[in-house]
Amino acid sequence: MRGDSRRPRRLPPRQDATSAPVGRSRRLGIVVGLVPVVLSMALSAPSSADIGSDQARIQQLQQQIAAQGARVQQLVESYDAAQARVAAIEAQVQSLQAQLATDRRTEDADRSSLRQAALQFYMNGSAGDSLAALFSSGSSDALAARQEYSHLASSTIDGAIDAVRSDEQRTKAVGAALQAEEDQARTTLAQLDQARQAAQAALAQDDALLARTQGDLQNLLAAAAAQQAAAERAKEQALAQQAAEAQAAQVAATMAPVTITATPGTYVNPLRAIRALSPERIDQGVDYRGYGPIYAVGDGTVLSTVNSGWPGGTFISYRLTDGKAAGLVVYAAEDIDPLVTVGQQVTATTVLGTMYEGPDGIETGWADRSGDGTTMAHDAGQFSGSNSTAFGANFSQLLASLGAPPGILQNDPPTGTLPPGWPTW
Repeated sequence: MRGDSRRPRRLPPRQDATSAPVGRSRRLGIVVGLVPVVLSMALSAPSSADIGSDQARIQQLQQQIAAQGARVQQLVESYDAAQARVAAIEAQVQSLQAQLATDRRTEDADRSSLRQAALQFYMNGSAGDSLAALFSSGSSDALAARQEYSHLASSTIDGAIDAVRSDEQRTKAVGAALQAEEDQARTTLAQLDQARQAAQAALAQDDALLARTQGDLQNLLAAAAAQQAAAERAKEQALAQQAAEAQAAQVAATMAPVTITATPGTYVNPLRAIRALSPERIDQGVDYRGYGPIYAVGDGTVLSTVNSGWPGGTFISYRLTDGKAAGLVVYAAEDIDPLVTVGQQVTATTVLGTMYEGPDGIETGWADRSGDGTTMAHDAGQFSGSNSTAFGANFSQLLASLGAPPGILQNDPPTGTLPPGWPTW
């Protein structure tokens, strides 16, 4: 063990060299099966022709709206001009009517004055001394004067009346013409107002249609982008899965049992198939990182596979039955998924378990002869938590002699000594 704070943790699911590729192949089949579905979704996405037609329709509507806007502006200007013309005609009619009223008042005043003067002269002769003398005389001159006066007075009144009537006729004619012009202007005004309202309604309708078409175009573009992104994601996932499958197949190939010929009484490197193998410190045994199958050193009998005092709960121990270290017990513990059972006979070609990339790596070395989960370094009191022990260094020398990388000493010389007759390498 690497320290005193070891806690049991849940073991990962057991895997072997053949189960992982099968699961990955099944998942790859599912992903690859989804690719046609996603591609069909992409093919059913809005086509570029639909998007192009909407864009052309938007351009046409924009041009139509601009033309209708100009038409509305022109109608508004014409309506304002017609309204101003109607107001001018009404003002002119009012002026003529006022002038006619003034002429009639003048006519009435003149007629009243002449009538009063004539009545005053004929009734009481108070029109003035000279005029009274003229009208009171019985001479032929006086008679002529009275006739002349009567003629002049009558002519003056008639002239005033004729002038008023002429003015009145002229006013009526101008008024009738102005009235006709006003009626025509009001008709034009009503037509312009209707045309303006119709143009504004058409403009509002085109604005609404433009907004809907633009919204449809945005939806089409968003849908097309989403479908394209989905297709690209599916393609990337399929490619990534294929790459993962290829890598898994490669790893599975490297993790497959290595065929060797084990000579009785000889030992073989138990770490020969570990991928990314990296040695770490020497303590009670030797620590390593990596992943893959771990083998027995040589012929032996399995004594244990689990112990809760070790990280991950794995402690595989086996007693060697042949070779230079016959009778000694080897252990492999921590991040290993056991593949053997207690009492099983093993050889150098037997996979004890699968080392996985866990938080602790593995530790392998000399176990107590009981094989119950303790180490020789612990029994000898050599280990204090992080130091290199004599038993750990001895097992590192054994691994190095078999072709595995040795561990890293934390102190030199290591703590403690080996019992007399302990094998060296």
